Formats: sequence, structure tokens, C-alpha cells
Amino acid sequence: MPQRVAVVTGANRGIGFEICRQLAQRGIRVVLTGRDAAQGGAACKTLRAAGLPVSFRKLDVTSARGIKALAAFVARQFGRVDILVNNAGIMIDPRGSRFLDSEPKIYRDTLETNVFGPLLLTQALLPLMQQRNYGRIVNLSSGLGQLSDMDTGTPAYRISKTALNALTRIVAAETRGANILVNSMNPGWVKTGMGGPNAPRTVAQGADTAVWLATLPDSGPTGGFFCDRKRIEW
Repeated sequence: MPQRVAVVTGANRGIGFEICRQLAQRGIRVVLTGRDAAQGGAACKTLRAAGLPVSFRKLDVTSARGIKALAAFVARQFGRVDILVNNAGIMIDPRGSRFLDSEPKIYRDTLETNVFGPLLLTQALLPLMQQRNYGRIVNLSSGLGQLSDMDTGTPAYRISKTALNALTRIVAAETRGANILVNSMNPGWVKTGMGGPNAPRTVAQGADTAVWLATLPDSGPTGGFFCDRKRIEW
């Protein structure tokens, strides 16, 4: 079977980097992307030094032009893409922020990265999956985006992750029956730059469910929300 190809966004560190490592350890050709060329190149070099099939491509997920260029590169270089992991995300709500105090710009900037980035990437790469009747799309969401447990605090981030979950359901519905499985996952509170040093979970734990969803068998679920490989409420 030809080598599978995966694209992982925001992957120069943290959960994204670990997802790249775990996918590459499974023999998947990984395109590691990130906004910072120096950091992304260094991350790629680290994984390649371990003998893993990883290459770097600079990508700002807020750039429609950059996303189109990435899709053209993948098509030209590999002729396929089998896995898309929408990991890139930001949480820029001021500490302790509440809805009544929030600024519209925070919402716009957050949605640009956390929702429109995955939306445009999916639109750009999905046709390559459809050509081969195979695809796995994983959207990294958050427990803070669960409507079933919605609360106050970080309103822009919460709304963006709820919207990402809606995108997951829509794309899953449109691709049902085409062997393209689309799911969201909650990595939990992970010790990363965003999660902070007091988080209880390791990056390996945070990445595990994403890798599981990215490598699901054809009989796997689609249109679901998962944490620790178990379905959770939206």
C-alpha cells in the first residue's frame, strides 16, 4: 500500500509536534506546518534526526493564499493527502475575561485562526481525499467548547471551539459514505505553552486520541466528539 500522507497544523511544538511524531512512527509521511519557519524547521530536524519521515512547510492558517499554496504543494509533491489534523489554535482572551467586558477584535482574531483556518484547510485538501475515497480529518477542540457544560470565562475561545465542533458535524455529514471520517477531540488540560506548567496531562496523552482518530479503520466513527478515545457530549 502506498505511504499515507498527513498534514498537521501548528505543529512546531506541544500537542501538534507530538502528533507528528506519533504519526510518523507509524510510517506515515508527515507534513509538519507552522507559522514560524525557524521553529518549524528545527522541529522537523529533530524528528528527521530520529529517522522519521517528516518535512516542514511554513503555513499561517489565517492566510487563504498560504492554504492554497500548501494544497498545491501537497498535490504536486505527493499526489495525495490522507490525513488532516487541524491542531493550530489560539486562546487570546484576557485572563479572567467575561462576555460583558470582551472586545469584538478578540472574537474576530480567535475565529480567524480556530474556525476559518480549519474550514479553509478542509475545503482545500478534501478534494484530494475524495479522489482516493479515503480521508481522516481531526479537529482539535476543547472541553470549553461543549454546549452541554458551557460556563463563563474565555468567551471567544469557547465560541470558537463550539463553532469548530459544528464544522466537524457538517463536514462529516457531507462526506458520509465516502470513507472520509471527520471527528473532533478534546485533548484535556495539557502541559503546553497554552495549558501552562500546572496542567496534569502530558503532550503524549493529549495527542493520543488525535492519532487514534487519524488512523481509524474504515469502520470507524465519523461526526463524533472524543476524549481519551471515548465519545463525549457536544
